[in-house]
Order: sequence, then structure tokens, then C-alpha cells
Amino acid sequence: MKTLTIIPSRLSAIRLPGKPLLKINDLSIISHVFKRAQEANIGEVIVATEDQEIADDVIKNGGRAILTSKNHKTGTDRIYEAFEKLKIKGVDLILNLQGDEPAINIEDIISLNKKMVSSQSKMGTLAATMKDLKDLENENIVKVITKKDLNEDEFSKADTFLRSSSKIANIYHHIGIYCYSTETLKKFVELNQSKNEIENRLEQLRALDNNIAINVALASSSPIGVDTKEDYLALKKIMEYKV
Repeated sequence: MKTLTIIPSRLSAIRLPGKPLLKINDLSIISHVFKRAQEANIGEVIVATEDQEIADDVIKNGGRAILTSKNHKTGTDRIYEAFEKLKIKGVDLILNLQGDEPAINIEDIISLNKKMVSSQSKMGTLAATMKDLKDLENENIVKVITKKDLNEDEFSKADTFLRSSSKIANIYHHIGIYCYSTETLKKFVELNQSKNEIENRLEQLRALDNNIAINVALASSSPIGVDTKEDYLALKKIMEYKV
């Protein structure tokens, strides 16, 4: 099966404007993500962006980028436009990788793709074990409750996604990476936003509300996403110290 990885990215993030171009080890965050995706070696990788500066940066660092509309409500709409524009033949799966997780584990990307292929799932994502029970109440950490306990081999269906919970059984820290069959992606972007999705500010609930099952693979760890200046400085310190 042929997988295409598309990374949606834009400069106008509310909490940390301009974050895709912030540098770690003299390389922008978005170019770090591109290189991680490339190292996973599961197919072509393209950055989809509304900003010429992001496209220029990715191309300058040896990547590939495509310009998309500025009017998208979600990253999923952006990747679908990019897929339509690219006209790449024979694509079976589209992997949507977040542009603000430069420390994403390459093995986790490979694992999700393998499970999608072997199970012929329509939509899949990743989740990691909750490290701290205090995170259950933290609304900035999205949780997923799965129908079965996750382990290396299990690719359980998601029961629901939520921002805070008192439940402890089968609850994991959701990692915002998605893999869709091309038909499922098309179907998803054509659906109206659901009430549940709008109230909880969680796009993936649109799929569950429309009977699109989401399978969940266990990730080795939760990558630090860059949402705030504090996140950026913490991750910069870790990544630069490693080198």
C-alpha cells in the first residue's frame, strides 16, 4: 500500500505566532518535522501551508511544500486540498503529521502506518500511557478512551476523545497524528462539523459522531508539542543538549 505524509503548517498560531519557523539547532521546527517524517521512510512527504515563508524554509532545507488556501477551519481540510492539488496516483493512505512536534518518535510513525496496512483500518491515530494522574484534569492534554487496553500489538478502537476525565481505565494521552484511507479523508472533510466536535474543540469527534471508527496504536512516549514559548524553550533545551 502507498502512503503519502502531509504536514499542515501555518504561521498564525494564536498562542505562539510564527512557531513553525522558530529554530532548534539552527533548523526550523517545521523542517525538523519534515526530516523526521522523511526518516520514517514510508513514502513521499509534503508540507501543506498557507504561508510562502514556510514553503520557502522547507524547500531551502531540502523538503517539499505546497501552498494552500488561507480559509481552512482545520488542518484536515488543508491536507485534503493539498492531496487534491498534488494529483499523486495510487495513494492508499494519507498520514497527517502535526507540524509542531519536532521530537516525534520515528518508530511510532512507522508503527502506525504498519498497523493501518495490516488491519486495513479506515482511520488510525496514536496515544501514549498517562504519566501523571493530574493530567486527567488538564484540559490542554487531550485524552482518548479505548475499548481495550493498549499494548504493542493491540490496535483498539477509540470509544471517545475528551479534554478532562475522572475515569482511569483504558485512558491514554492522545497524540494528534492521524492516518486515513483516501476515501475516509474525502468523506470526513465533506461532513459538517458536529455539535460534539464544536463544544469540545476536538475535530476527531466528527468521525466518531458519523460512525467512522478510529483505531488507536500505543506510542512509545508523548512527544512535547510546541504550543507556548515555555514548550519551545523546554524542547529546545532537550534537543540541543542531545546533540
